[in-house]
Amino acid sequence: MEENYRLENIIEQINIKGVKQEVIHNILTSDELEDLYYSYQTQIGNPLARKRNKIMLGLLVYQGLTTSNLQKLQVENIQLYKGKLDVLGTKKSNGRLLEIKPWQLMELMEYLGEVRPKILEQTNKETEQLFLPLGTSFKLQNSLAKITKELKAINHKFIDVKQIRTSVIVNWLKQHNLRKVQYLAGHRYISSTERYQQDDLESLHKTINTFHPFS
Repeated sequence: MEENYRLENIIEQINIKGVKQEVIHNILTSDELEDLYYSYQTQIGNPLARKRNKIMLGLLVYQGLTTSNLQKLQVENIQLYKGKLDVLGTKKSNGRLLEIKPWQLMELMEYLGEVRPKILEQTNKETEQLFLPLGTSFKLQNSLAKITKELKAINHKFIDVKQIRTSVIVNWLKQHNLRKVQYLAGHRYISSTERYQQDDLESLHKTINTFHPFS
């Protein structure tokens, strides 16, 4: 066009698509995650709800479950004598068999033997759903919202339960290889796990700091 060989720009309509990479931030360390768990008190308020909540929090912190996983868990998914948690697969995730920590086993034994039967009795429910609200609903949104509010008071860096899973996966990648973390997280595709790798994220941070107009 500059030399008048043609009037139109032949590449004007070409759109070169890059690969979008999301920068993960506000990661909680393993110690910070564990502090959330141990700082959650069960001696205050309704003991049934508090003990149930702490077990759910433990499954978020140590097994990296999603809120959807918590909602779908059944009593039969807890293998107490094997110390395992059987997380069933869905359309978006793979199933996996996860190790339960010793202190979680003790709490789960109490929950299954004492706490959950009392919740069933109080709510007049008949179900194999593992975690149950104390009201008429079977959904855990309100319970998780209350947990979230309390965790924000424990650690000002805490945002939501999704942040817990993200942090757990990032921390796993520091200890295990990519394929093992893919299994632990229930990712169907290895690319889903690769998005949590910190080496790539650190290079993205450097790129932003280098080329951002306000840096």
